[in-house]
Amino acid sequence: MHSPHDLSQGQFLEEVHSFEFWFGAVEGYLHGKDHGFLPGTADAEMEPRQRDGLITTLCNYAVGETAALEASSAMIGFAPDRQTKIFLATQVVDEARHLEVLLHRMRMLGVKDPEREIGQRANRSLVTFKDRLLDFVDQKDWEAAVLVQNVILESLEYTVFRHHAQTADAITRQMLEGIVSDERRHMGFGENDLGRRLLHAPQAKPRLERIKRELDTLVLDTFEETMGQLGLDRETRPNLAADYLNAVARLGFKA
Repeated sequence: MHSPHDLSQGQFLEEVHSFEFWFGAVEGYLHGKDHGFLPGTADAEMEPRQRDGLITTLCNYAVGETAALEASSAMIGFAPDRQTKIFLATQVVDEARHLEVLLHRMRMLGVKDPEREIGQRANRSLVTFKDRLLDFVDQKDWEAAVLVQNVILESLEYTVFRHHAQTADAITRQMLEGIVSDERRHMGFGENDLGRRLLHAPQAKPRLERIKRELDTLVLDTFEETMGQLGLDRETRPNLAADYLNAVARLGFKA
């Protein structure tokens, strides 16, 4: 099978936006897994405080995944072409699966009503971020919606999930590793789409930079709270802020 990097721009978009590409990608890391982890994986014993912190963290992950699920499904209606509509359809499926496995993990940890817990534990900055994303979607503002969902939100989730997986229990780690593989693809779509648009319409960049700066505080507040929920001391926390800012800087946006 040829590498996507060997394709022309048109061929690249035709292939990597397709259901065929999506199916081949996810089959490689989902095959044989039940709710994101291999059957028979032993669950870890946790102290009450550790379990509670993980539940709160998963609640916030569910807020992010719900935001992406609602946004990507609505964006299909005003996507600029059929290839992009097809890609977003695959993202909708990804986000729905992510949400499902997060809710399942919460139930494994003893949460009887995940929706109630999410409502009580959700990070206010993240909820505000979700509302802003859905505002752009409601306005059918394609460039802003792609920036906020497929660049900023996906960069946030990719960075946090990747670092969390390094210290997580076996079940949560396997689940997060599968989600990270999807987030990388979603980020690639956003960077490719916006990169091409900014190449032909550089005048759009200042407005998008203002949107990014507006949302940076919400993103960084979410980082800080998540690290506290996971029980990481400030001295030993990974520099998630730098990872996030480096990710969005690939499009040339200023910090």
